[in-house]
Amino acid sequence: MDYFDRQHCLVIAEAGVNHNGDIELAYRLCEAAKEAGADMVKFQTWKTENIITHNVMQAGYQIKNTKRVESQFDMLKRLELCYGEFEKIKKYCDEIGIQFISTADDDESLEFIVSLGVLCLKISSGDMGNIEYLRRVGKTNLPVIMSTGMSTLAEVGEAVDELIKAGSSQVTLLHCTTNYPCPVEEVNLRAMQTLKEAFKLPVGYSDHTLGMEVPVAAVAMGARVIEKHFTLDRTMEGPDHKASTEPQEFQKMIQAIRNIEIAMGNGKKLPTFAEGEISKVVLKRIVAKREIQKGKMIEENDICVKRNDKGLQARYWDLVVGSIARKHYFPDEEIIL
Repeated sequence: MDYFDRQHCLVIAEAGVNHNGDIELAYRLCEAAKEAGADMVKFQTWKTENIITHNVMQAGYQIKNTKRVESQFDMLKRLELCYGEFEKIKKYCDEIGIQFISTADDDESLEFIVSLGVLCLKISSGDMGNIEYLRRVGKTNLPVIMSTGMSTLAEVGEAVDELIKAGSSQVTLLHCTTNYPCPVEEVNLRAMQTLKEAFKLPVGYSDHTLGMEVPVAAVAMGARVIEKHFTLDRTMEGPDHKASTEPQEFQKMIQAIRNIEIAMGNGKKLPTFAEGEISKVVLKRIVAKREIQKGKMIEENDICVKRNDKGLQARYWDLVVGSIARKHYFPDEEIIL
């Protein structure tokens, strides 16, 4: 199935590292994402030694959310799942009927994720400028979803060029703001439309705000993909739980997205069937204001408009004025031509 040609927006439950390094918790995240109505559940796959040096400290939001001061290396090592565990998670997703994807954060993990037979690849904002990695992704020829946080429009263009030159034929760009949680004043949702206009590619939105208003608005603005962090419990320990959405709210968000998609319609300005029925008794029509003799030229003071279920609509006023009465009219009787 080609997820980028579907009639509805692709919704990704970003489980990320919210499994806290526990495969059983990862299974529960997959189940909850499926029950909430997500199309995909996404994780992050890496080998800590391949992606970070030992001395890099945590980001400010990570310290605030974990209430623990340590190196990013130590934090990521605690949250790391091995390849064998991801094989089990992928198999479990297949069994329960939800698509599994994962952001590969290093070349070795990319090769592993591709070997699992995923439908598409996700590139994180942190790899936007990782030229060699982008080329490796492009060479897989798999559809790509790429987040664009922390980047200028020119930098996004460089990344897109590298992917396409390397072989990517389907690229979807996600606007996002890399802050956890993201204040609404930093969202800049119109930048998603800027990406669409600049690159003529499908666009979406990777959301780090609290609540569900912004991703729903993004769908109304044309997002084809929505990605949102997902957790079983926002009070759990970990760097991303506090900026994530719990299952009940995630389900409400998806329901709102589906309703918005239906409400967007086909863009043609035509009355609905229901409006046609209602118009029969609601639209104003031309009726006789007083008795009008047959053969008389109808003047403006002979007629008026009122709600009526028969006769000419008020828009035909100018055709009626100056015409010859075809019959004798009594007050409130509908005028015919």
